[in-house]
Amino acid sequence: MSTTRRDLLTNFATVGPLGALSLGLLQSGQALGAAHSTAPTSSAPNPYLTSRYGKGPALEGPYLDLRTGKGNKLAYARIQGDLDNTKQKYFWFKGFVSGVRPGKKIDDLVGAEGFGAIRLNQLPDGTIQRMCREIIVYTDPRSGDVLQEWKNPYLNETVKVVHVDNDPFNYMIEDFFPLPPKFGGLNTDAPPPRVPFMLPWYQHGDWLDMEIHIHLAYPNALQPDKWPRESAGPIAQVSEFFAHHVKAADMQNEKLTTVDYRGTWNRITPWLPWMLNGQMPGHCQYSCFMGTATDLEQVLHRQVLDYAEKNYKKYFEAPKEYAAVRSISSLEYYAEQQKPQPPK
Repeated sequence: MSTTRRDLLTNFATVGPLGALSLGLLQSGQALGAAHSTAPTSSAPNPYLTSRYGKGPALEGPYLDLRTGKGNKLAYARIQGDLDNTKQKYFWFKGFVSGVRPGKKIDDLVGAEGFGAIRLNQLPDGTIQRMCREIIVYTDPRSGDVLQEWKNPYLNETVKVVHVDNDPFNYMIEDFFPLPPKFGGLNTDAPPPRVPFMLPWYQHGDWLDMEIHIHLAYPNALQPDKWPRESAGPIAQVSEFFAHHVKAADMQNEKLTTVDYRGTWNRITPWLPWMLNGQMPGHCQYSCFMGTATDLEQVLHRQVLDYAEKNYKKYFEAPKEYAAVRSISSLEYYAEQQKPQPPK
């Protein structure tokens, strides 16, 4: 099998308007993975890194040197959560899931909204534990109402909607890039050499911009012989695009234990299993805004928050301990929690 998992985070793009949050996101945003193969092996300033990945005075200090692994560790941790482990932080996203078929116009299918609660815990060696719970709720794109059933326009069939709840979705933030995730043993690639955790920052005036692309191809937890209607095929081909926009003054303010961001999340993924499209040619595309918030009512539909308070109450509170259980993908959760539908 040909796989790109060893190349996680090798495809840093020029910072621009595209991006994605992966819960999961995601999901998504499973653990961060290996860095660009040309990344330097020391924390000394590197002309290639600076010229390729951006420039600007706020990348050099005075608080954090974003040309070093340690500086990026603290920068990324303050974006994700709060260095004060008595406080938690919300992230959110809101947008659409579209259907992409060969030779056809793209269809906006459902809305997608969600949030996560994150808490950080810094260990004595400087490693930072990121502890998170997160949900994705699918909605009517016009009214914002949470969907329980959905009329699949490709099949002319009403299907049951299965929302996403990931608990936990944890990983470690270090001076070096994390190793690629194992995805329950599905990833059998040999681990790559560890390299400093340096992200592709750019400064544009008063703002710092950073974009991450993650491209994966791995054995599908929903194999078509067992899941003929839910599985898009034996290989799950998934890409995540995250764009973060941060105020440069906030990033270099030593007094701030957390830094807010705004950005976008795009995700290319096989047909969602509950759509029951099987191996029909095509895929789904998530296109969402994302950011941080102290009050989720400012950014999410009231219907979504009411549904979450009724069905996912604990997801408003970040974990307080780093669970030893592994974080798994939404496809693995689906395989654990759902049953295959009989062939049509």
